[in-house]
Amino acid sequence: MSDPYFFGYGSLVNRQTHDYTDAHRAAIRGWRREWRYSHRLDKTFLSVVPDTDARIDGLIARVPRADWAALDLRETGYGRHMVPPDRLHHESPVTVAAQVYAVPLDASALPDVSHHIHLSYLDVVVAGFLAEFGTDGVTRFFATTTGWGAVLNDRASPLYPRARPTTPALREMVDDSLSQLRVKRATA
Repeated sequence: MSDPYFFGYGSLVNRQTHDYTDAHRAAIRGWRREWRYSHRLDKTFLSVVPDTDARIDGLIARVPRADWAALDLRETGYGRHMVPPDRLHHESPVTVAAQVYAVPLDASALPDVSHHIHLSYLDVVVAGFLAEFGTDGVTRFFATTTGWGAVLNDRASPLYPRARPTTPALREMVDDSLSQLRVKRATA
């Protein structure tokens, strides 16, 4: 039996946030990326929701020995869902299915001003898309992501546990994209 794969569409696209080395650029059909506020965890997460017309970029990565424990712990608050091979397009030389993590819709809602998106989280996600897909990939990320609630600028004291240092150019790219989308800024 071969090892399973996951499809990452947010922070898992940033290879600096995980140790899954057998990773390849990919895209899935049938899921749309969306910000969701988890009632149970009182946090806003980047998630996916079923959408037959959608296609999003990301990474697939092999989960050695089907050891999901560490990844399931990292993705607390999400459930795993199968993405069949015919919905997955990737650069890997093998045909695979993948698991995708999604916050349950019945336990979440679209974020609002009081349930904001952490800018340190978004920076990590965008840095991954920039490294993997270039500026066109960053543009596609913003164009294919919905549910934009208010964003809290926590760059000076990151609240996101996997925050990474950013460059001025990346920060400007993120800030410009948010301005173009007219995303509200939250205050602490």
